[in-house]
Amino acid sequence: MKVSYHGHSVVKIETNGKTILIDPFITGNGQTDLRVENESPDFIVLTHGHDDHIGDTIVLAKKKNALVIANNEIAHYLSWQGLNTHPLHIGGSREFEFGKVKLTQAFHGSALMNPEKQEIIYLGMPTGVLLFIEGKTIYHAGDTGLFSDMKLIGERHPIDLAFLPIGDNFTMGPEDAAVAAEFLKAKTVVPIHYNTFPPIKQDPQTFINLLKENNGKIMNAGDVIEL
Repeated sequence: MKVSYHGHSVVKIETNGKTILIDPFITGNGQTDLRVENESPDFIVLTHGHDDHIGDTIVLAKKKNALVIANNEIAHYLSWQGLNTHPLHIGGSREFEFGKVKLTQAFHGSALMNPEKQEIIYLGMPTGVLLFIEGKTIYHAGDTGLFSDMKLIGERHPIDLAFLPIGDNFTMGPEDAAVAAEFLKAKTVVPIHYNTFPPIKQDPQTFINLLKENNGKIMNAGDVIEL
């Protein structure tokens, strides 16, 4: 299985001939190496409803009727846009063709904003996501602050690879993310959600230096980890 990082919170998983994209924010993402015209996922997993996470989901999913997996509100909203969706919610899990997906809690927001109409479309609770694929466990925290139940997530689901936001301002900063890594006890921890916009500018090495277990890995856009 190949797991690659593509800037901001975009993660790609390639397993058994299938491609899964998490939070495919490509258009407008100055940190990514991906191009919408080159991507054709089989599955898309969304952590929450902000536009820098839903991103290019509609265009990408329509290419070959990809299944979009997200919380109940996002799944229904996108089904109204003609997409093939499967609704989950926090604590719930489901087996799919590639493996199992379980949504976890996250502390953040989840909405689409229309500045022209000064309208906010509520899209349910934000989530993190656990993926159980080929005997490995991957945790994508989504956008979140630090919370103590990360200890339980790590204890109940030994994690091989964790993606944690470090950008501060909207999510955890490096210091809190380092505590999260200690709670989760993942074998490898990768910082995400930083340097895309001025308010979340960070040096990822600061986060790596704070890790007590020396288990951090900075991934540039396009870098791959084999699990």
